[in-house]
Amino acid sequence: MENQAFTDWKGKPINKTKHGGAKATYFIHFLVLATNIVYIPNMLNLVTYLHDRMHADIASSSTMVTNFVGATCAFALLGGFLSDSYISRFKTMLIFGPIEFLGLASLALQAHLPSLQPPKCDTVNEWNSCKKMSNLDASILYLSLYTVALGEGCLRSSMASFGGDQFDENGPIESQQKSSFFNWYTFDISLGGLLGLIFIVWIENNKGWDYGFGVSALVILFGLVSVASGFSFYRIQRPRGSPLTRLLQVIVAAFKKRKLSLPENTDDLHQLDIKEETFGMEVLSHTSGLDAGAWSLSTVSQVEETKIIIRMLPIFLSSLSCYLCVPLLLTFTVQQGNTMNTKLGKIHFSPASLMIIPQTFQIIFLVLYDTLFVPFARKFTGYRNGITQLQRISVGFISISFAMCVAALVERKRKRVAELNGLIDSSTEVPISVFWLGAQLFFIGISDVTSFVGLLEFFVEEASMGMKSMGTAIFYCLIGLSSLLATFVVEVVNKATRNGEEGMGWLDGNNLNKSHLDNFYWLLSIIGFMGLINYLYWAKKYVYRHDLRIQSLN
Repeated sequence: MENQAFTDWKGKPINKTKHGGAKATYFIHFLVLATNIVYIPNMLNLVTYLHDRMHADIASSSTMVTNFVGATCAFALLGGFLSDSYISRFKTMLIFGPIEFLGLASLALQAHLPSLQPPKCDTVNEWNSCKKMSNLDASILYLSLYTVALGEGCLRSSMASFGGDQFDENGPIESQQKSSFFNWYTFDISLGGLLGLIFIVWIENNKGWDYGFGVSALVILFGLVSVASGFSFYRIQRPRGSPLTRLLQVIVAAFKKRKLSLPENTDDLHQLDIKEETFGMEVLSHTSGLDAGAWSLSTVSQVEETKIIIRMLPIFLSSLSCYLCVPLLLTFTVQQGNTMNTKLGKIHFSPASLMIIPQTFQIIFLVLYDTLFVPFARKFTGYRNGITQLQRISVGFISISFAMCVAALVERKRKRVAELNGLIDSSTEVPISVFWLGAQLFFIGISDVTSFVGLLEFFVEEASMGMKSMGTAIFYCLIGLSSLLATFVVEVVNKATRNGEEGMGWLDGNNLNKSHLDNFYWLLSIIGFMGLINYLYWAKKYVYRHDLRIQSLN
């Protein structure tokens, strides 16, 4: 990383001894912690709010949550585009963080005012008589949710890449510190989720949703104050214009010159003046492969930037079929928990609080991974990070598929207990402990430690210097599209399994005991395994920049 590609907050060249490094990331870690104290518990508990307070049925509330998650991740593309092209990542956080604060404040206001909600009713025993949301209620709800999604999405696109900016990936020491940063970045997500599931969910379930959303807004505010206070320590990247424009220029130039042959001497290729790198544009060397034509005015760096994106696409697409299982498992696990015995002795657990289980596993596994596994694996592989990102991702995808299999078995047991107790047609609590669901959440915890961190680091490191935020956004776009695809899968499965117009699909209705959720989980496990096989094929097909960097640093 050339010093001239980054500036301090005054726009002056950085001093590497003063700016960046681990000390600068402490403020970023606090913001990541704060955003996840808010986002994770509200995302997981939102299905309960939508069903119990806004009177949406099971399928609708699940769809609304997955759409919300998908929109959050889609907005990450907007944030990544703006921060790479026109404003810095630091300014992106300062602009869009307050937008999330306003969305949460709006949700708190709606939850506080009875006139903006349907009348309260017993959703367990009197569901058919419960009044649905009015158009005004729904409009305020959707506006508030997607305001939160806009702010959270744009924050996500910048936090990880801004933290990565504080390290020089070409230096042996800072490169290792950068990989460690992504591990601790995920640790912040897990710890934030754990704290939120303990405190935010408790406040929402015991003190009221208005208090829960209000406290969430204040936590976001504290996080923004924290990251803003570290302004004097940061390395701030210089925006280099739209990366999408550069990609489009390459495509157009390649089409116009498609009949020309590639020069035998790569020195004849049009390349950036090396001085241009000092203003934030990384000079990329020519690589073989994916040269389906030639170009005239596009530089080698532009072409290589385009080829980087093309090589990312197979990993992106194959990962979709694996990750679409995760949002479905999380939302349906909460709904399963609502039908089960949620007591441990005299302590009552909210179903959303079950997510403490994977969050706890993640915290433990991340610490063990960074402090024990990486040094141990390094002795055998020679890699500074223990194993490659692509190997780490594959472990996570395997665990996701196992989670679906375990979920199907647990759901089958839950329904069998309901049958034995004559509760299939009843909404009464099924006498089986909610902690049976912990087994499937255990495997989700493993996937977050492996595939989540691996994919995030992969997309950020594969992206060129002028597209780091877009790399982060692509990762969250993967998470978002998987959520939207999950919504599509639910609708398709319901339509395909209905017996006539009056028939019930696998996931239709408000009684989970009558559903075929166990069959649905088996279907998801098959989709996950197919995605894993596809991913492994593409992971071996190309040599990625991360692989080359590992070779150069070892």
